Amino acid sequence: MRVLAVDPAVRNTGYAVLEGDARTPKVLDFGVISIPQSSAQSAALSAIRSHLFHLIRKWEPEEVAVEGIIYVQSHRTAITMGAARAAALIAAADHGLTVYEYAPRKVKMAVVGKGTADKDQVAFMVRALLQLRETPPADAADALAIGMAHLQASDPIRAKLLDRRIV
Repeated sequence: MRVLAVDPAVRNTGYAVLEGDARTPKVLDFGVISIPQSSAQSAALSAIRSHLFHLIRKWEPEEVAVEGIIYVQSHRTAITMGAARAAALIAAADHGLTVYEYAPRKVKMAVVGKGTADKDQVAFMVRALLQLRETPPADAADALAIGMAHLQASDPIRAKLLDRRIV
């Protein structure tokens, strides 16, 4: 299986393309779509959608996995995060791909073994488990973790632990 995993945010959207299964994940690509603060939000959302659209064309994933909505203190932050997530969903929909959603705590549990792990712990474990030479940037590490969680959820034995949802 090949999956595009996305950690959506308006200014720094992490992405990862993984292939294989839960036991033998292979990283094909990962990075961060960084949008300058000077860009209008609408331009940022368009850039996110466009970048993901091209990644989907290049890597031809079978499915897309995104981080689910998290609780935030500010309504404004929630709306902004939702908009970035929508840009990712539209890019996937443009290609007819099924999108799966994973709660952040479940992703951390799948990769670190602790649902309250911090970003540094996630990045460390992603590097170790995927045998990367360098620790990826936090947003890319989160996307890699989402991809790993998706591969685990695709395994019938582990699927019940992750409670994935189709968006």
